[in-house]
Amino acid sequence: RWFEGYVKTYLERDLQDVASISALVDFRRLMGLGALRLGQIVNQSELARDAAMSQATVHRYLNLLEISYQIVRAPAFTRSRSKRLIKAPKLYWIDTGLAAFLLGVFTADELRNHTLAGALLENLVYTQLLAWRETETPRPQIYYWRTASGTEVDFVIESRHGLLPIEIKIASRARVENTRSLDLFLDEYSKQAPMGLLFYGGEEIVPLTPRIIAVPVGAVL
Repeated sequence: RWFEGYVKTYLERDLQDVASISALVDFRRLMGLGALRLGQIVNQSELARDAAMSQATVHRYLNLLEISYQIVRAPAFTRSRSKRLIKAPKLYWIDTGLAAFLLGVFTADELRNHTLAGALLENLVYTQLLAWRETETPRPQIYYWRTASGTEVDFVIESRHGLLPIEIKIASRARVENTRSLDLFLDEYSKQAPMGLLFYGGEEIVPLTPRIIAVPVGAVL
């Protein structure tokens, strides 16, 4: 009920303070389609097709969602001498509970069984990292990393100490095979990144490799 009222207030009052939107039904539909793309690179042409809107309208609506603090776009880490990297940002929601509501997830059981449960956890971690970043001086930067061949690390923290790659897994058991992307990143940036972290749904800190440690995501949050 709370999220339903929040969305209604946002659409009918707050959004109108930022920009005049006459087609609120279309805007609400775009919010739902945006939630389905949680943690993904958004192809605006594809989104416009699915929403039955022009690409220009989708572009404008996404910008409005961003400036009104509903979504946030994670920038790509693009510095590499040997690999071709993806440069487009990924989409996340400022409020993970709102993202779940827009996906139609209303109970813990529905969350556990949802295909985007892992993406929602990733979203939660990202918002917590953004909050942590605001307490640090100088402020670290938070990116994601993806090669053109599809290898991806969920988040890369760049601070005065160097680079720290982080992978998120919802599974309750940490496995060495989950470290492949982290290993490739550490190989590529060996001088700046001596180690990596795997946040997972278990309860113990587990050294997976000499360079990678699995940490319970609950302890981090």
